Amino acid sequence: MARKKDNPIPRTTSGKGANYRKTKSGAGMTKKGVSAYKKANPGSKLQTAVTGKVKKGSASAKRRKSYCARSAGQMKDFPSAAKDPNSRLRQARSRWKC
Repeated sequence: MARKKDNPIPRTTSGKGANYRKTKSGAGMTKKGVSAYKKANPGSKLQTAVTGKVKKGSASAKRRKSYCARSAGQMKDFPSAAKDPNSRLRQARSRWKC
């Protein structure tokens, strides 16, 4: 069975209604962007980045570990982004504390 296609949200990065962070501020989605996505895609379990201090073995720590592992694979697939410290990939990994 094919996966249901998600409804996209606007990729705004400036102004008060931004759905995504600018690259310099860590890339990734904002809380407003996540709520807009959930509204467009009912039943979604999308969450914002785990940026704070977490207890070892907690659900948040496991999410962080999982994201870091997935994004490490992206670093291999996109070597130009991996080399550029200002790429969205590197900035997002930094925000997640990978």
